[in-house]
Amino acid sequence: MKILKAQATAGALLLATISLTGCATTVTLDPAPLANDPNCAEVIVRLPELVGDQSERPTNAQATAAWGDPASVLLRCGLEPVLVSDLPCVTAGGVDWLVDESEKPSYRFISFARTPGTEIIVDSNTISGITALEALGPAVQNIEASKTCTAAE
Repeated sequence: MKILKAQATAGALLLATISLTGCATTVTLDPAPLANDPNCAEVIVRLPELVGDQSERPTNAQATAAWGDPASVLLRCGLEPVLVSDLPCVTAGGVDWLVDESEKPSYRFISFARTPGTEIIVDSNTISGITALEALGPAVQNIEASKTCTAAE
């Protein structure tokens, strides 16, 4: 649970960054602790140019991506993997995702049981979470899952 609390804090800081990026050309993000993991490169090179109708934007940090102006979808690869959680789990885009709705209408989705982990933050006022997960899941699938979510997780 310590990992989830640390990630939640990082997510809150990341959400604050969203509000500051607005119309900036480059989206400012903090890299995740394991951003230099080669598996993150496998994800980043496979990301789509569009998520829904949101166009990709440049970011300033390794293993990150953003879409929309202002940024409505953020991705960071390189989180510590989450293997146990009390958060609800959904499957979308071929990936099991933990759903953190504590900052809604911004939703944070964390890949489950993939090393390293990937998080996606979605402003649901602009784009649906499922649309973002379906678009980004195929890239995240390049990191193998060690197990799947169940209702008990």
